[in-house]
Amino acid sequence: MPDHLHLLVGLRPDAALSELVRDVKANSSRFINEKRWVIGRFSWQEGFGAFSYSRSQLGTVIRYIENQQLHHGSKSFREEYTELLKKFGVEHDQRYVFKPIDE
Repeated sequence: MPDHLHLLVGLRPDAALSELVRDVKANSSRFINEKRWVIGRFSWQEGFGAFSYSRSQLGTVIRYIENQQLHHGSKSFREEYTELLKKFGVEHDQRYVFKPIDE
């Protein structure tokens, strides 16, 4: 998708999610810029969203990721993300929920 990325990661209970995301963003940005895959300088937006799922839900999550183009054909990522925040009871301020890529 042009405006977001889904990662499915198994993480040890003692690992810090924020450190993993920091490393993924830093190393992927460096790689993309070294390869000059985009015009100008590539960088990720601040922040990230993460949801945990049980092992029994892995198949559903994998199918969702594989078919995300279908999901985003009828609603934007921002709309869907906001729905997930509400579904999981995550308090949030809409002003800070992912900026569209054209801003």
